[in-house]
Amino acid sequence: MAKLYFYYAAMNAGKSTTLLQADFNYRERGMRTMLFTAAFDDRFRTGAISSRIGLQADANSIERDSDIFASVAAALAEGPLGCVLVDEAQWLSREQVFQLAAIADELDVPVLAYGLRTDFRAELFPGSAALLAVADSLVELKGICACGRKATMNLRVDADGRAVTQGAQIEVGGNERYVALCRRHFMAQMGWAGTGGRTA
Repeated sequence: MAKLYFYYAAMNAGKSTTLLQADFNYRERGMRTMLFTAAFDDRFRTGAISSRIGLQADANSIERDSDIFASVAAALAEGPLGCVLVDEAQWLSREQVFQLAAIADELDVPVLAYGLRTDFRAELFPGSAALLAVADSLVELKGICACGRKATMNLRVDADGRAVTQGAQIEVGGNERYVALCRRHFMAQMGWAGTGGRTA
């Protein structure tokens, strides 16, 4: 029976690299895969998944109203699929996450989704919240804070490197906009240290 996997981590933990390695492993064994990523992620090339170490592969673009289940069902009509791989899964809608679950449950194709758990305010993304709720397997990929501890948080910074505490939940960016930190240093940068959990 196929499963839905959610691989999550802070920024710069190698999520896309891990996805592309998994894709390579399937294809090396002669299995066909389907890759998906967010259409509005324009950091590299539209319709592609790119890693910071230079790996890249073509992918299907996911719009806000895309029906991932229908796309995979159509691909299955042309032959078997080894797996479906989804990058930037935090930006999926709840409905699209349930489509991923249906791909595993009804089409019997394993789904490997990769994404962030929380945003720059330590709040769950809708896609991540749904994946944490329904995925069969949750796998944390490890990133490293500058202090050497495990990085679990994503700090959004301005052009001067100062913490940004307000703004839209989704803002595409790389190392120039986000820094992966451990919780202790994230809380300090956000001005939340010593507040007893009061962030407002």
